[in-house]
Amino acid sequence: MRNDIHDLGLVLDSKVKLILIESWDERRVLETLTSLAVRRALSIVLWSVTEGLQRLGFGADGADQHNSTEPEAALRLIKADVQPTLYVMCDLHPFLSDNPKLVRLLKEIAMSEDAHKPTLVLVSHACKLPAEVQRYAARFALALPSEDELLAIVREEAASWSERNRNVRVRTDNKTLQQVVKNLRGMSHAEARVLARNVICDDGAITQEDLPELNKTKFKLLDLDGVLSFEYETARFAEVGGLSNLKSWLAARQSAFLSASATDLPKGIMLLGVQGSGKSLAAKAVAGMWGMPLLRLDIAALYNKFFGETERNLRDALKLAEQMSPCVLWVDEIEKGLATGDNDGGVSQRVLGTLLTWMAERTAPVFMVATANAIDQLAPELMRKGRFDEVFFVDLPNSAIREQIFSIHLQRREMAAAEFDLVALAAASAGFSGAEIEQVIVSALYMAQAQQRAVDQALLVQAIQATAPLSVVMAEQITALRDWARGRTVSADG
Repeated sequence: MRNDIHDLGLVLDSKVKLILIESWDERRVLETLTSLAVRRALSIVLWSVTEGLQRLGFGADGADQHNSTEPEAALRLIKADVQPTLYVMCDLHPFLSDNPKLVRLLKEIAMSEDAHKPTLVLVSHACKLPAEVQRYAARFALALPSEDELLAIVREEAASWSERNRNVRVRTDNKTLQQVVKNLRGMSHAEARVLARNVICDDGAITQEDLPELNKTKFKLLDLDGVLSFEYETARFAEVGGLSNLKSWLAARQSAFLSASATDLPKGIMLLGVQGSGKSLAAKAVAGMWGMPLLRLDIAALYNKFFGETERNLRDALKLAEQMSPCVLWVDEIEKGLATGDNDGGVSQRVLGTLLTWMAERTAPVFMVATANAIDQLAPELMRKGRFDEVFFVDLPNSAIREQIFSIHLQRREMAAAEFDLVALAAASAGFSGAEIEQVIVSALYMAQAQQRAVDQALLVQAIQATAPLSVVMAEQITALRDWARGRTVSADG
């Protein structure tokens, strides 16, 4: 709070008469303003529509409170004050939209050049000033808590829980504690305290199992629904067959991404490959491996018929992703939203420009994972070195990886993989993608249910023979994709 008081004091010294503070943490804003008023021996008066004008601190006499619950009456009293009083009005913005008298009063207060006249501070979670007032106002934002402050908040909540429970210590380990602190970044002091309390209060422990619920609650607080969605289920790499090279690459960069002192944070990866080869599952597994929230950006949901709205939607989504950082931002089938062409009035080009600017300038730890099926539809600017750390090609699985995929999906459906000849199944399913292998097992389950029998080797082979894989149906396109990727990308399977 000390820095906030100092910085807000500098704003007052500039003699500006109208200050706007947008924050969800009204209590902390009022504490900061009260501390500043006490230090400067200023009288501070708070206005709300329920209580009118109420003096908070010591100092000069406050304004007449008669009928001061009415915004117009309150602003006239403030304008008439001849003392350098600090007035704070909470949630005035709903009254400004259709009341020209309030707008004019606000402008007259803001235009005052008398150093001894009051200073008015508007406080709200969000406030759009009328155009004629905007240039007379100064905006101020409270600093979000640092990692040290967040750690102190978690420890305070742990100590409080311990006191209420006969001095039983809160169980945790240093790695999990540091992850919790990092996932609290972007929250205000009050929000961070509520989240920390929720993590601890249910069982008196801070564990890895608490992280998904913490991220889910944080997402709800930030109200990110829309073009961004929160993926609650993040896969483990144990559930992903193959991709050994990608797994090693990510493991080598995990500590650097999570380190507060790292200067060159990993930016992201592009996963190019055949449909159904596991690109989306791999994107989920990155978040699961690193223990971070996974946000999915729906490119199609960005588009709006009004000029400029699509780009604004993207900027808002990227800003909100930064608030959730550290996190993984997954853009699935990116070519469908950024395909080059002139059939959309240049919207896709402007969206591409907005995304490229963010990719180049962002400093928040947001790791971007983009997946694509058709590389020829993407702009060269997006693919040049430096946009992504690496471009991985996810090919159709080889025989050994197909064995892994069969084993994973059989065990997921509570069937013992050891009871099947996985080598024979892998040989019979040459050219199948991971998604097609999963559907083979699903199809065999349906056949077994219809015939009132258990799934066995024969049923799986029958399901394989009844399936025409994409590698056959679209052989020419897949061959062309492989030819393009050879020498231009890194194999995800090593």
